[in-house]
Amino acid sequence: MGYRLAVVGATGNVGREMLQTLSERNFPADDIVALASASSIGREVSYGEDQTLKVRDLATFDFKGIDLVLSSPGAKVSAVHAPRAAKAGAVVIDNTSHFRMEPDVPLVVPEVNPEALAAYGKRNIIANPNCSTIQMVVALKPLHDLARIKRVVVATYQSVSGAGREAMDELFNQTRSIYVNDPVKKEEFTKQIAFNVIPHIDVFMEDGSTKEEWKMAAETKKILGREIQVAATCVRVPVFIGHAEAVTVEFEHAIDEKTARDALKGAPGISVVDRRVDEGYVTPVEAAGEDNVYVSRIRRDPTVKNGLQMWVVADNLRKGAALNAVQIAEALIRGPLKAKAA
Repeated sequence: MGYRLAVVGATGNVGREMLQTLSERNFPADDIVALASASSIGREVSYGEDQTLKVRDLATFDFKGIDLVLSSPGAKVSAVHAPRAAKAGAVVIDNTSHFRMEPDVPLVVPEVNPEALAAYGKRNIIANPNCSTIQMVVALKPLHDLARIKRVVVATYQSVSGAGREAMDELFNQTRSIYVNDPVKKEEFTKQIAFNVIPHIDVFMEDGSTKEEWKMAAETKKILGREIQVAATCVRVPVFIGHAEAVTVEFEHAIDEKTARDALKGAPGISVVDRRVDEGYVTPVEAAGEDNVYVSRIRRDPTVKNGLQMWVVADNLRKGAALNAVQIAEALIRGPLKAKAA
């Protein structure tokens, strides 16, 4: 006997990736329902190679009997429908920002803090961290266990897919317009994204940081430890899929390059590609479609005591969103929800 699942936001980038990931990993589902807004009712979405699901209306759907909900419809929509699903008895794994910092909602990356899942029953909601946070903490965790992290300085290079399908279309259309000498139109981004970089993701806050930068700091503290200081600069780059991060870490205790490299190689969900030659590192193009977080350019930071630098790359739609949610679901059915399939 399998589980009954609902995927909310099934027509979006992450929702489609959730369905694909569930199929690829042979998640034991007897029934999967694809849900989206009323404008998408009746549309078909792929589930695996040879199955399609017809989208149903999220607003009128009755969640009674659903075991798990994987949700990525946008924060305002989740704020309404995630509690409704949880009240009906489903466990909601939410990919939006709405619940992440609420103290009674666990914020989980299975390779990093699986113990936090024990608190899921307080509200029947589990939060997926931000995509840029996920890949960073996966890389930080094995090093934190060895030498305790004091401070992280990170600059991100985030692909347009993190802003949705319309953002991907805008990069494509702007690039084409430049080549044929048409006017460049911008709708999704504040400035031209084609052949450019934009140091602005999400809204600006009073201290001059953006909400994306605040998320990286606040979420890292909740996942790894309140004592860790994080300074982030988040940048949108003209890449379709895959986020990259230049990460500088200061530790409480000494840690050399070899020890760090060995720890990363032995950690779950990480691939180390770190050769000091041409092409001896991973870029977003190679990481797209892959599940692991890739770590390259591991080296000493000579400007601080006990400092290291590294380059961290991952597919933001997979490990940064859909895969992480599916891994949480897998952890639940191995543990607290295991009895439901008995």
